[in-house]
Amino acid sequence: MSSSLAGLVPAQPPSVIEMPAIDWAASAPLWIVFAGACVSVLLEAFLPRHQRWPVQVLWTVLTMVAALIALAGYALSGPDPVLTFGAALAVDVPTLFLWGTLLVLAIPSLLMLADRSVEPGGVFVASSAERAAVRNGGGSAGAGSPPSDDAPEHVDRSYGLPGQAPTMQTEPFPFALFALGGMMAFVAANDLLTMFIALEVLSLPLYLMCGLARRRRLLSHEAAVKYFLLGAFASAFFLYGIALLYGYAGSVRLSEISQAAAGSLASDTLLFAGLALLLVGLLFKGSVGPFHTWTPDVYQGAPTPVTAFMAACTKVAAFGAIARVLYVAFGSTRWEWRGVLWAVAIVSMAIGAVLGLTQTDVKRMIAYSSIAHAGFLLLGAMAITPQGTAGMLFYLVAYGFTTIAVFGIVSLVRGPDGEAGHLSAWAGLAKRSPLVAGVMTFLLLALAGIPLTSGFTAKFAVFSAASADGMVPLVVIALIASAVAAFFYLRVVVLMYFSEPAEDGPTVVVPGAFTTVAITLGTLATLLLGILPTPVLEWAASGAFAG
Repeated sequence: MSSSLAGLVPAQPPSVIEMPAIDWAASAPLWIVFAGACVSVLLEAFLPRHQRWPVQVLWTVLTMVAALIALAGYALSGPDPVLTFGAALAVDVPTLFLWGTLLVLAIPSLLMLADRSVEPGGVFVASSAERAAVRNGGGSAGAGSPPSDDAPEHVDRSYGLPGQAPTMQTEPFPFALFALGGMMAFVAANDLLTMFIALEVLSLPLYLMCGLARRRRLLSHEAAVKYFLLGAFASAFFLYGIALLYGYAGSVRLSEISQAAAGSLASDTLLFAGLALLLVGLLFKGSVGPFHTWTPDVYQGAPTPVTAFMAACTKVAAFGAIARVLYVAFGSTRWEWRGVLWAVAIVSMAIGAVLGLTQTDVKRMIAYSSIAHAGFLLLGAMAITPQGTAGMLFYLVAYGFTTIAVFGIVSLVRGPDGEAGHLSAWAGLAKRSPLVAGVMTFLLLALAGIPLTSGFTAKFAVFSAASADGMVPLVVIALIASAVAAFFYLRVVVLMYFSEPAEDGPTVVVPGAFTTVAITLGTLATLLLGILPTPVLEWAASGAFAG
């Protein structure tokens, strides 16, 4: 018996598994954000409820500032591109630029999330305990008659305790930090499995945050469910694409997929089918038509600060990942897939520009504007040149700041039922609040691409790169789409300045410090990036994607 067992024992001990090398300095911004998110969860669990809001706000801001300091210290040292965490993450110049963009856009977004002055008590729903108290007979809805679940969507569902202003939930702070960390991992992912995990990490908190609006609860729930179901469907496409690409290349690493595509004798059916499915998931996240169907409903139904966070940061993450996949893994096959992406870009620009004309809600109008801008961004992603990459990266930071400021302004125009989203509510706004109307006009002109704004510089950079790479017909179509889209921006300007306000129309509330800082940062960045874009463009053009 002993001799037979001895034959089963290996002659030599198994080799020791080596831990992958980790460059802690290069990855510091990423792990600082994730560590901050984990601590934020612990704060949520152990702090008394009345202490959570100030502590969570302070901790969230400190986490992002610490990540920015670590990023600046590493970037200023002029490092070479590195692969870390077992080559799962690539830290190169585009990664550092995208990380910096996400962090600087997340700060004003998180300040808007934390504001409790524009919407008394905050934009997020009060605690379940307060809602239960209302349903048991208390609350401000009337004597023993709380608002029912099938009430119209305009009904205020604040659910505060009798005689008390309802307080907002503070769970969105760790949600936002986890989503931000997922976005940072998403743009740095050097293999498709890491990219998929990062996609889910950034998506799941956003699904939850969309359904936590204090007002218009049914609309908020509908937005969350639509976003979740369509997002899960897009993730399935993404995962199936990974499986097909692994079957083709025998690896999920982007550089090895590129090597297989350049030198393999196998059929290209798996390669391009996998790329098509992969792009469905990525284009969905970027709100690129025709994979845009979630965008108008979610932008309208989610709390406005969450909409601002998604509109700015999620687009940065999506196009950073799209550019890395196309540049690193599929750069050698660009002539095979470029025609399909031409069609996608044209469809996205047409949907955004044409359907945006028909919208009567401001948030839905900006959603269709986002779809059109996604088509413009795709021109830079398709170029696969340093000029195209630089133009796309600059466009992302310029569009992000402008969009956050726009949604900050949208949150200030309010009626008795909350935000006054219908365009008719903006009639004569310049007479009620000249400052708010002036800032909104400047931001809308930036989205339209008027000179001396960041929007003009961003479009010029992307269109120039696309023209230099042989996409002149597509640039002409993009210019036509820009001209069409300018109409619905100018329509709002005309309403604000050349229409008479209704006597019982909405009012413009005075923003608190947090929302004021967010709008100011977005507006100043829109101005400065239009007048002095050179430093940002030079940093964006100083390196290429590594793999």
